[in-house]
Amino acid sequence: MTGKTFSLFFVFFFILNPVIFAQPAVDLAQSLENRNNQYADTLEQYFRDLLVDQYPQRSEKLWRRSYESIDDFLQSVESNRQAWRRILNPPDFQKTGDLQRTPYAPLHDIEAEWLTLPLGPMNAEAILAIPHDATSPVPLVIAQHGIGSTPERVFGLLDDGDAYHQYGRELLKAGYAVLAPFNLRSVEKRNRIERLARLADTTLPGIEFTRIHRLLTEVLKDERIDAEKVGMWGLSLGGMATMFWTPLEPRIKVAIVAAWFNHRTNKMVIPDERYSCFLETTEEHAFFRGWLTYFSDYDVVSLICPRPLLIQAGKQDRIAWWPQIIEEFTLSMAHYERLGILERIDLDLHEGGHEVMVESGVEFLDRWLKELNSQ
Repeated sequence: MTGKTFSLFFVFFFILNPVIFAQPAVDLAQSLENRNNQYADTLEQYFRDLLVDQYPQRSEKLWRRSYESIDDFLQSVESNRQAWRRILNPPDFQKTGDLQRTPYAPLHDIEAEWLTLPLGPMNAEAILAIPHDATSPVPLVIAQHGIGSTPERVFGLLDDGDAYHQYGRELLKAGYAVLAPFNLRSVEKRNRIERLARLADTTLPGIEFTRIHRLLTEVLKDERIDAEKVGMWGLSLGGMATMFWTPLEPRIKVAIVAAWFNHRTNKMVIPDERYSCFLETTEEHAFFRGWLTYFSDYDVVSLICPRPLLIQAGKQDRIAWWPQIIEEFTLSMAHYERLGILERIDLDLHEGGHEVMVESGVEFLDRWLKELNSQ
C-alpha cells in the first residue's frame, strides 16, 4: 500500500468509524462525572451522619442544663443563649431619628398606622393597630408574616389562601394591640441578601431582629400599651422569627409558633416524600452557619423556657411529617416538665394545613399574657 493509498484509507476509516476514536473521550468524561458524583455522595453522607446521627450526642455534651429551679435553669443555659446570638449575629443598628407614624389608608377601618424608625443605613417598619375602645393599657402581640406575605396579610388583606384567618383583627377584637413588622418577603430576595449577609458575618434574621428590637423599644413608650405584656405570634417564616428572636428578646413573655416548628435535623438534611426537605429546595436563605451544631428546635425551645410557648402545626402541612413534630415536641416539653411548669407549653396539632389557628392562639394569649401579673 502506497503512502497516498494509506492516507486515503485512514481518512475513510475515520469518517466511517468515528465512534472508535470518540469512545475513549466519552468513557473518560463519564468516568470523571462518576468520580465527582461519588465524592459528592461521600460528602453528603458525612454531613448527614454529622448533623443528624451524631446530633443527640453532641447536643448532650454542649448543654449543661440545671433543673433545680427556674433561676438555676436560666443561668445554666446563658452561655448557650450567647452562642445562639452568635449564630444570628445581629448588627448593632442604633436609632438615628424619631419614630414616624402615618395613618395607613388600606387599614383605615381599624385606625392602623404605618411606623418607620430610622436606623442609620435602613429603617424598621411595621403596621401598628390598637383597639380603639381600650380604656386602659393593653397587651401587645407582635404578629409576624411569613415568606411571600406582608404585614397587611395579618389583617386579612391579600390573604387569598386564608392562611392567616385575619388573626390580627381577631387579636384586636380580643383586646390586644398588634404590631405587624415588615420583613423581606420573597425567596429570591432573601437568598440574594443572605449571601451578602454571610459575607459580612451576619444573617438576615439577625438584621431583622435588630429592626424589631429597636422598634419595640419605641412602641412600648405608647401609654396605650402595657409594656410588661408583650407576646409574639408568627406564621411560617414568621414562626421562624418567633423561634429565633424570642430567646434573644426577654420582653417577649409569650410565644406562638405556627407552621414552622419541626424535627429540625430531618427537615434541613434528610429528603423524604412525606415532607419538604430544605436541602431539596432553592431556599438557601434558610441555612445558617452553625445552626445544627446544637440548636435543633427542641434545644432552642430551652432558650424560650420558662416562658409560655404554643406550637401550632397542621397534619396536612407539607413542611413536616406530623409524627416527627410530636417527637421533637416531646423533647421540648421535657424542659418544662422537669421544671414543674408543664402547663406553660402546648401543641395544637390540628387537621388543617399551613395556617394559624385563631381560637387556640387567642386562648393561649388570654391565659398567659393577659393574666401575666397574676401568675
